[in-house]
Amino acid sequence: MSSPGHPHAITIEQNPNRVKVSFNGTVIADTTRALVLKEGPLPPANYIPRSDVQMSYLQRTDHSTHCPFKGDASYFSVRVGNQIADNAVWAYETPIDAVAQIKDCLSFYKEKLDVSEEIRSE
Repeated sequence: MSSPGHPHAITIEQNPNRVKVSFNGTVIADTTRALVLKEGPLPPANYIPRSDVQMSYLQRTDHSTHCPFKGDASYFSVRVGNQIADNAVWAYETPIDAVAQIKDCLSFYKEKLDVSEEIRSE
């Protein structure tokens, strides 16, 4: 990660909660293994392992972005029935070494999908 005083310092921690992602009434992802990535002033983002995502609802798009702190992001749209959420999911499939933990994970835009966290009791 970048140094703690850096404006975009990144930390990655295990999320102790259950994270569910739904769209159009269908569960797209459900996990107790999400990672929380915190980057400077940005809102925390959950990264969910691909194995906990129903990939059949995702369609890769041509959209991509670059982050100097994480690498190049690929995007996916979510389609359930006749509803689609364009570029609602992103992944750093070959992240820079400092954030290698998120390599096989996906993150979901809360503005486009229903993302909820359920506190797990120990």
